[in-house]
Amino acid sequence: MVRLPYTTALTTLFSYGLLFAFGQLRDFFRKLIDWFKAKNVKGYAPICLGLEDFYVRRLYLRIQDCFGRPIASAPDAWFDVVERYSNDSNKTLKRTSNTTRCLNLGSYNYLGFAAADEYCTPLVIESLKKYSPSTCSVRVDGGTTKLHTELEELVARFVGKPAAILFGMGYVTNSAIIPCLVGKGGLIISDSLNHNSIVNGARGSGATVRVFQHNSPAHLEEVLREQIADGQPRTHRPWKKIIVIVEGIYSMEGELCKLPEIIAVCKKYKAYTYLDEAHSIGAVGQSGRGVCELLGVDPADVDIMMGTFTKSFGSCGGYIAASKEIIQHLKLSCPAHIYATSMSPPAVQQVISAIKVILGEDGSNRGAQKLARIRENSNFFRSELKKMGFEVLGDNDSPVMPIMLYNPAKIPAFSRECLRQKVAVVTVAFPATPLLLARARICISASHTREDLIKALDVISRVGDLVGIKYFPAEPPKIAEADHDKLE
Repeated sequence: MVRLPYTTALTTLFSYGLLFAFGQLRDFFRKLIDWFKAKNVKGYAPICLGLEDFYVRRLYLRIQDCFGRPIASAPDAWFDVVERYSNDSNKTLKRTSNTTRCLNLGSYNYLGFAAADEYCTPLVIESLKKYSPSTCSVRVDGGTTKLHTELEELVARFVGKPAAILFGMGYVTNSAIIPCLVGKGGLIISDSLNHNSIVNGARGSGATVRVFQHNSPAHLEEVLREQIADGQPRTHRPWKKIIVIVEGIYSMEGELCKLPEIIAVCKKYKAYTYLDEAHSIGAVGQSGRGVCELLGVDPADVDIMMGTFTKSFGSCGGYIAASKEIIQHLKLSCPAHIYATSMSPPAVQQVISAIKVILGEDGSNRGAQKLARIRENSNFFRSELKKMGFEVLGDNDSPVMPIMLYNPAKIPAFSRECLRQKVAVVTVAFPATPLLLARARICISASHTREDLIKALDVISRVGDLVGIKYFPAEPPKIAEADHDKLE
């Protein structure tokens, strides 16, 4: 958890206050100038109105060049970023034909499968020729190929569950599945920092939703005990079912879930466990099987396991792995399975091939090498950032490393200066994070070499000094310490 220093909070609030005040002042003068100009069709209310529209116009547009940067190559360790310019103070951005070769610290390409692979790519091309880019059908009609069936069986075997089901989009896997598992009369207890797809899925379910403090098994038990004692609102009847939803790696924090403790609490109160492994499956664990393997948890103790193919496997879509009864229920009731077009066959083949590489079923040990490299790269990079004095969130082994920026002025300053020095980073601010907790989110890949990481650290250190985001004192270099010891 982030403990925001008082002085940092005060200066950040002051900065946002200035932006808000000047934005309101500019809006007032704009209304005076546009008094006689009809901006809307007569009789229609404006679609964009309120604080959200104000935030976009007066805050986001000032720094929108730091977001949504188009790329012109595969998202490998290095990629081509398309250059853009603006002639109207950043209100609109125009692309040019020029590109800049940058070190990629923003993509979720954890194992390096997003680029061409000697084993995966030929099989994907072959599947494209055989099946075409799309099935043009839903799973319950003509959208199930033998590749889909093979991947479902492979995923179930990989994560250690009896059965699995595929979906064409990772976000929808959460937002469409949760309403099928619990509804009115049920209780969802969700981690306070769960992903937006979980939040929307919980809201759409009709179930009562309660939140527990981030990664706090003690508070989870407190919430469970209180809710079980009170029962359903108004009637106080017992809950039909209780589902606790957590993530394996929290994508904005880089933290590992305290899964063993949370499962112990869920077992004690007979609550189901739903684990989102979007960022952890394939990226952590000795053989890439996620947080269950890393933390020594039996997959049988997790009732529903969710994951995506968009990170470690270099593809798209998501999955749910659970008991055969739950999977059969989802196949018969989930709108995302019944009404949505199935995963593209080449995308399915990419996942099959990537998992086989991870398992060593391609006849090589490249999978083990990738897993070892992502662990080494992640731990090395995190350790060096902390030594430099940055406030870095998250745990060891996690490839996600948020660097706290806080102040709104430091978001564009850090992003633009890194890009100028040919390092592409992702900055994250409100509404993806709380207003005062803006950050740069670094994602490490197995495709990064040690030279790549050293270059990135050098650039980030220099930019950090320039922007002023080294909130802790830096550790003295080990070489200097060793020389000092020799002199003594």
